[in-house]
Amino acid sequence: MPEFLALRPQQLIRALKKAGFSIERTKGSHIQMKRGNLLVTIPYHNRDLSRSTLQSILRQSRLSIEELKTLL
Repeated sequence: MPEFLALRPQQLIRALKKAGFSIERTKGSHIQMKRGNLLVTIPYHNRDLSRSTLQSILRQSRLSIEELKTLL
């Protein structure tokens, strides 16, 4: 299993924008980003994302950890 990164939501949002995602809407403490028919929900707070949350976001966005590292 590849090593996971300690990322804050702001860093992940910046990387997803580079991957072609755009902010679809914001509601409460969550941001939804969209690319084509893919919709990704990201919790927006000032803490690092947990490993399981990051795995879920990568699965929703269909990106690998290696692809994410190149976008950072």
